[in-house]
Amino acid sequence: MSMKNKVIITCAVTGSIHTPSMSPYLPVTSAEIATAALEAADAGAAIVHLHARDPSDGRPSQDVGLFREFVPEIKEKSDVIINITTGGSPTMTVEERLQPALQLKPEIASLNMGSMNFGLYEMLGRFKDFKHDWEQPYLAGSDDRVFKNTFKDIAYILQSCSENQTRFEIECYDIGHLYTAAHFLERGLLKPPLFIQSVFGLRGGIGGHPEDILQMRRTADRLFGKDYVWSVLGAGRGQMPIAAISASIGGNVRVGLEDSLWESPGQLATSSAAQVKRVRTIIEALSLEVATPEEARQMLQLKGRNSVAF
Repeated sequence: MSMKNKVIITCAVTGSIHTPSMSPYLPVTSAEIATAALEAADAGAAIVHLHARDPSDGRPSQDVGLFREFVPEIKEKSDVIINITTGGSPTMTVEERLQPALQLKPEIASLNMGSMNFGLYEMLGRFKDFKHDWEQPYLAGSDDRVFKNTFKDIAYILQSCSENQTRFEIECYDIGHLYTAAHFLERGLLKPPLFIQSVFGLRGGIGGHPEDILQMRRTADRLFGKDYVWSVLGAGRGQMPIAAISASIGGNVRVGLEDSLWESPGQLATSSAAQVKRVRTIIEALSLEVATPEEARQMLQLKGRNSVAF
């Protein structure tokens, strides 16, 4: 089957960047996360990228029990590919962040390729009123917070998951992260084809200018040749423009409320599925086709939905 014109849509439905007071549409409970993931799959997402949250106050959580409340339901009701975060939140230890992917053995898990400043504090200029005590300090404290992903941390995650045959959504926030991925490919801890998710527009990472996007693509092409599948995510207002550039030059896309709360300037998106529908319109306007979950499995050479631990 030719995959030349197929575009994989990944949808990240909640994440750990935005706090519950920012949008009434941000999924918090396990039921809300499951519903958001299933709606995104129905809209055309081949992959759903999943975080969990404490249902009492919406704070990010890597409690495996919380993931067990929604991933089996998603698997039962859809053939969408389930992608579990190992990023969790910058406030967590790597051991804590790893547990859901380690224990649940998904087809794919996210993996950050480097330590970095991860600034969320500018959101305080837009959002002033918070329902929960943790939200304002979580955002304000990010001006002195490093998201720790050392070479040792990355190797620890890869080695821990090596027997599970889980592949990785390799999140690259800057050019140097591509070289780190190449380093782990050379060490044999990563196996081709790599699924490179280039992240644009987060404070502390590469910007969202078209030249930044093209530089990421050119560098990945040079480092990985035909041994990778490229995707992009644009933070905030860059979500759709960056997705459009990626699709137009042969890449794949990620959308969802983890990456942007917005439908248009000043208008909140009512769901991640709404963003999937919007990016699908862009893809199809370019005379491209949205990849099904099974086609995405073939493109990424995943182990299959029956080889997970949930």
